[in-house]
Amino acid sequence: MAEEVAAAKDDDGAAPPAGADKAAARASLARPGKVSWWIRLVVLIFALAAIGVIWTTNTLLTSRFSETTRNRAEVRLALFTGNVMSELQRNSVVPLLLARDPLLISSLNTSEYSVTSQRIMSAQTEIGAASIILLDVTGRVVAATDRMQITANQSQRPAFVDAVRSKDTVFTLSEGATGAYDFSYSRAVLSEGRVVGVIIVGVELAKFERVLSGIADAVALIDSENKVILSTEPRWRGKPLGEALTEPPPANALERALQATSDWTRPSPDAYVGGEAVIRNEARIPFRGWRLVSFTTYASIRDQVNAVLALEIMGFAVLLALIFYILSRRARRQSAAFRRESAELRQLNARLKREIAEREKVEKDLAVAEQTLAQSSKLAALGEMSAAVSHELNQPLAAMKTYLAGAQLLLQRKRPEEALSSFQRIDDLIERMGAITRQLKSYARKGGEALEPVDFRLCLSSALSMMEPTLRTRAVRIARSVPKVPVKVQADRVRLEQVIINLLRNALDATKDVAMPQIDITLSAGETASLSVRDNGHGITDLDNLFEPFYTTKKPGEGVGLGLAISSGIVKDFGGRLTARNATGGGAVFEVQLPILSASSQAAE
Repeated sequence: MAEEVAAAKDDDGAAPPAGADKAAARASLARPGKVSWWIRLVVLIFALAAIGVIWTTNTLLTSRFSETTRNRAEVRLALFTGNVMSELQRNSVVPLLLARDPLLISSLNTSEYSVTSQRIMSAQTEIGAASIILLDVTGRVVAATDRMQITANQSQRPAFVDAVRSKDTVFTLSEGATGAYDFSYSRAVLSEGRVVGVIIVGVELAKFERVLSGIADAVALIDSENKVILSTEPRWRGKPLGEALTEPPPANALERALQATSDWTRPSPDAYVGGEAVIRNEARIPFRGWRLVSFTTYASIRDQVNAVLALEIMGFAVLLALIFYILSRRARRQSAAFRRESAELRQLNARLKREIAEREKVEKDLAVAEQTLAQSSKLAALGEMSAAVSHELNQPLAAMKTYLAGAQLLLQRKRPEEALSSFQRIDDLIERMGAITRQLKSYARKGGEALEPVDFRLCLSSALSMMEPTLRTRAVRIARSVPKVPVKVQADRVRLEQVIINLLRNALDATKDVAMPQIDITLSAGETASLSVRDNGHGITDLDNLFEPFYTTKKPGEGVGLGLAISSGIVKDFGGRLTARNATGGGAVFEVQLPILSASSQAAE
């Protein structure tokens, strides 16, 4: 910034008033923050007022239009109820008139039906009945407005049976083959006091279903047993009204949310038809306990309410746009100061990016150095174990030499079977030596970056196997407690073994001057996998700096103080932690805690 100010100076050495402009700009930027609260308050009050007005308008208009719609539906139901009663009463007198017709009685007595059907058709045209059928005493159709029914036997038809038994005009409601109901009046035709036939007049109530659909969205005619006998919904016929209205709940959460949202915008609905809220109206028909029920949706109501709400929302939108326009004029006056400030921020951002890039490069170099130090620490451990390993390998070599000499002597004495057993022992010794060298090579290689599920128990066993030659040179008592079931953790096997070996080496170093050295190793599995290594040495003098790099209590040349620092970093990479404390009664305890791998996590892996 000093360089920019120096470059911006005039030729006479005096700085231009840019500094003053910047100070003024910063002051202008600070003022909006102090006074913008009242702008937010005005906008908030305006929004709350708009919501309140829209809410009140919606509630009042919805209630008003719902009541108007309900009243209109009730008036239409009253008119339709009168039409149904008029149709029933007009058709109820037809059987009585036809049953006294001399022509029909004469035809039934003489079995002469040449003009009977013509007579019935004329009556149908004059009266407007749906159908008229004349049956003889056996139930055979002898005349009908529908010529296809002549000669058919309807002796089992309820209308015929009831008319013969009652000898008076009876009304019959029966379900047809297609699921629709048939309405009919029937009466016995008497001649000299005996039944000679039955006249059946069909009532055309099904035609009203088309008219019913015009007064409401769904209408149903219900009998005294609450069963639907006529409806604009064909699937309702023959069912109780409650069962007909039953609709399965929405199949998914989205449909349930939409239904709840739509119900929120209107009064409590009377019922649901097809999952849609409706207004229910009911009118009684003074005939056999019948009722007429209509269901009207809120669609027309919502259309009327939404038209008014749209006008209100438009007005509020215009007012809000005017408010924002007034505020935008003030914002434009501040935009110049913002642009000057943003230019300075871009320059600062560029400098910060360069510094971040340099810092990332240093961090990458540090990570490489840490990995190199970790590998060096492993190689140092291998150097310490080399003497013990060479001693461990000398014993099998000496035994192999002895077995080889014995095998040679046995071959000279023509005893190849016994010589073969000596060669087998030599092969076993070679396998043992190979196992020792394989462990050292596996430990010497670098660990991978990728983590995988490993058994903590196997890592502990492998680390103890690699430390076995060193442990044999020392009279140290090792007490180990390990679960019988696998303890799975997410880690790199080689690096986890490196941590365990570092802890074992520290425990051996701590018990050099102890008369009866002992190391207790405990592996447990609970919420976390925990490995505890305890020794009976001299303890820890400085717990605060224990895990700092290059901190060591060893003599010069015996260690560089990187083992615990590297081990702590490895455990942190695995998502765990390495802690240390002085044990009660003397000695130190190092504890490794790692997240345990659950069964579901293993399945995902």
